[in-house]
Parts: sequence; C-alpha cells; structure tokens
Amino acid sequence: MVSIVLPTFNRHSFLEQAVESVVNQTFKEWELLVVDDGSDDDSWKTLRKFDDPRIYYLYQRNQGVSCARNTGIQLSHFPWISFLDSDDQWEPTKLQRQLEVLERHPQYRVVYTDETWIRKGRRVNPKKIHRKYRGWIYHRCLPLCIISPSSIMLHRSVFQQVGFFDVSLPVCEDYEMWLRISSRHPILFLEEPLIVKIGGHADQLSRSLWGLDRYRVQAMIKTYSSGDLTPQQADWTARQIAEKARILASAFTNRKKWAEAGEYQEMVQAWSKKARITAQNPPLKRPELSSPGAK
Repeated sequence: MVSIVLPTFNRHSFLEQAVESVVNQTFKEWELLVVDDGSDDDSWKTLRKFDDPRIYYLYQRNQGVSCARNTGIQLSHFPWISFLDSDDQWEPTKLQRQLEVLERHPQYRVVYTDETWIRKGRRVNPKKIHRKYRGWIYHRCLPLCIISPSSIMLHRSVFQQVGFFDVSLPVCEDYEMWLRISSRHPILFLEEPLIVKIGGHADQLSRSLWGLDRYRVQAMIKTYSSGDLTPQQADWTARQIAEKARILASAFTNRKKWAEAGEYQEMVQAWSKKARITAQNPPLKRPELSSPGAK
C-alpha cells in the first residue's frame, strides 16, 4: 500500500488535475493526503467532487512546502510514500510500475522515474545536465536537483533514518533531502516518463527567489557537517561548494553587491582547501559504500 502526500498552496487551478491523476492510477491500494498549507483560494472546494474515502484533506496555517510534506508523512499510514506536487500530474501506471520494479529489486528502498516537461503549455526536452542515474548517485545529485518530488517513491524507514524535510529552507528543500538520502542509500531509476511536470507559471516555487545556488550551498554545508558522509562523498561535496560559491561570487559581482561577492570569494578559498584536506587526510570514519550497478 502507498501513502501519497500532496502539498498545496493557492493552486486551485492545478489541484483538480493532480488529484484526478491519482484517482486514475491502475494501482488502487493507496491513500491520498492533501495538505493545504493555508490556501485562501477555496482549494478545498476542488476536492468536493471526488467522493473517495481514500482522499483526506488536511488544512494548516501557511508554513511552507517542507512543513506540509512533513505533516503528510507523519499522518500517513502505509509503508511506501510518494509525493505529488499540486502543479504536476501522474501517468496512470506510475504507482504500479514503481511497485513492480521494487518487487524485482528488493534491496532498494527508493525509486524515481523519468518525466515529461511542459512549459507554458508546450512540451520541452530536458538538457543533458538533467540526465538521470541509478545506484549510488550522491555525486550526481550535488550539481543540481535531478530527482523530482513527484517522481519518487520511498519506504517509510528511509525517513526514520534520515529525518524529515528541512523547514528552514524556503527552496531547494527537496535537493537537500535527496542529498541526505543518496549519501546513505542506492536509488533505483525507472527509465519511463511517468510524471508530467507543469512549469512556467508565475507562482512556481523555484521561480520565486533569485540565486537558487545560495540554498544549494547551504544544503551542502549542512550535509558536509552532518558527519554522515564517506571521505569520497565529503571531498565531492567540498569541491561542489567551492564551485557554486565561485558562480555566486561572479553573480554578485555583476550585480555590484560587493559584500556578498566578497563573502563567496572567501568561501571559494575555504572550501577548496577543505577539499584538498579531505582528499589527503579523510576526517570521516564511515566506511566507503560499494556501488551496485551504478549507471
């Protein structure tokens, strides 16, 4: 059985199609928890047309998408958990195909799928940098977020190990979660486009703040400082922090924000040094993990 957590905030125009894509799943043993994060657009009325006892509507004051997802996880009942963003949709066989592949590969506790992108009503092709991978993919997750929340299914025990979404991050909260998970678990990739990502609209969360790399750097520093990385993972992380800081220093320089540019220039030097130290004298004791069938 699968618990589906759908956070929403003033997405009345998208919500019906998202919920309908769950109702239309070929796999039927699910519960859907729609967590309304303080909407004032009558989103709740959308769910009145779905007379389905498997659908639960939960309202909370606005606290952000991470808090909404955490609420859904904590109130869910089933061993497998999936997420669906309110502006995305699932293909009808999404849950069925993921459960089938997990049954064939029981050593995995996390699986995600390929995706179709729609931007302003038109289909667009992902770039090469958005390529998906399987296995021990921590280093693949560092440059950018390659896993869409709407595509993932994971066992409840994973959250018991790594914790919940970080409510302090206004964006890139999913990126930070995937770093935590991929550093400890191999991840299975199902090379089928089983979700439809709708983008380009004005209230898209990733468009709400400039300079997302600022939050990726914050997430990586948190991950590095956790003590849970292998020496190789720590080195990859330090190098990527230095690279992102270099990009941000240049961006702030172009904007003539000299104080911020200086801070990131100092960060480049500090994390480049950490990368060399980590590589030469690993400070972390966790043994290196094997890499089963990494693509």
